[in-house]
Amino acid sequence: MDQFKHLVYDFLVNKGLSSQVAEYLNMLILLIGLLIIIVIVDLIIRKILIGAFAQFASQTKTNFDDLLIANKVPRNIAHIIPLLIAIEFVPDVFIDFYNFENIIEKGLIVFAIVLTLWVVRSLLNTLRDHLKTLPRFKDKPISSYIQVFMIFAWVGGFMSAIAIITGIPFWSFVTGLGAISAVIILVFKDTIMGFVASIQVSINDMVRIGDWITFEKYGADGDVTEITLATVKVQNFDKTITTIPTYALISDSFKNWRGMTNSDGRRIKRALYIKQDGVKYLSESEVNKLKDIQLITAYLETRQQDIKEYNTSNNINKELLLNGRNLTNLGVFRKYIDSYLQKHSAINKDMMIMARQLAPTTHGIPLEIYAFSSDKRWENYEYIMSDIFDHLIAALPYFDLEIFELPSSTSFVANSKK
Repeated sequence: MDQFKHLVYDFLVNKGLSSQVAEYLNMLILLIGLLIIIVIVDLIIRKILIGAFAQFASQTKTNFDDLLIANKVPRNIAHIIPLLIAIEFVPDVFIDFYNFENIIEKGLIVFAIVLTLWVVRSLLNTLRDHLKTLPRFKDKPISSYIQVFMIFAWVGGFMSAIAIITGIPFWSFVTGLGAISAVIILVFKDTIMGFVASIQVSINDMVRIGDWITFEKYGADGDVTEITLATVKVQNFDKTITTIPTYALISDSFKNWRGMTNSDGRRIKRALYIKQDGVKYLSESEVNKLKDIQLITAYLETRQQDIKEYNTSNNINKELLLNGRNLTNLGVFRKYIDSYLQKHSAINKDMMIMARQLAPTTHGIPLEIYAFSSDKRWENYEYIMSDIFDHLIAALPYFDLEIFELPSSTSFVANSKK
């Protein structure tokens, strides 16, 4: 074997070249021959492995093997045998150059560490993509945990490479790092904070992929598309992308609409502002006129009878409407709203339905509608809410009520002409 290693050397020396030149040429020819063998072996093994994986994947129902190919697992594994061949024959190539041999061997070992990390990363990415296809893990931040593992793996690989290059034992090298741990913590501050935050977000189930969140501080209002170690990506409804630091989810306040989407309805909470000077007691003739509104006919008949009996039994002087018990146009309108919502086909009857009067303001009396639409989709929800308020605004004049509006320049012109 030793004669084969020096075959070119012996041939060149016999031709009259100096021994030093013959050694360099011998090393160069052996190196070129080894590189050719490594390239050929790498191409053959890569083609065999990728072809075998592709054929196997085409015959199976699971998509895991397809993901292995997509994440280049066979390609990375194919480099292992050529690397082993290089490590095995490098001493023979550099037999006369110990320093070169030492450097190349250390370089190959460092590459072996990097190749191992590539293979592990490819496998973890495959596992991540596979878990995302499963309903149970689809909304979990799998990428965050893989990133955390790979960060520690790369740090360990980097320290191993430095230990190999310098010749320092690995554990001695790790022990020496304790002195600069504060610097490491400072450099990886955001990573550490993101790691802790991603764990808390996952454990507390604060955010899932697919959740609709509103984060006013960062201008985010849309669906969560990705949760990583450092950031959370939100696709806003205008199709822009907002990136939020993961730790902001536990340090700041945001709104998650998941509770609404998982419930049986979406809340409608909006008020009509009624002019205060339009509120009045209703005379008997006005009540009788309002009985033509079918939704409140039965209510008015019952209430009118109860009020009449009360006032009669208590000898109330009804020449003045203020005396005794009376109906008001605002109260009857409030009852009309309640009856209208109860009959509306798009309102969930199993959830709260309420028309309530809030404290008067400088803009009038707020009459708030509080109910839940059965359809939670944004477009349909807005249509339902608009349809309800279109009807109620149009119904106000039937009760001698008006919506409050701030006066405009045309209002003053109209008043001056009267």
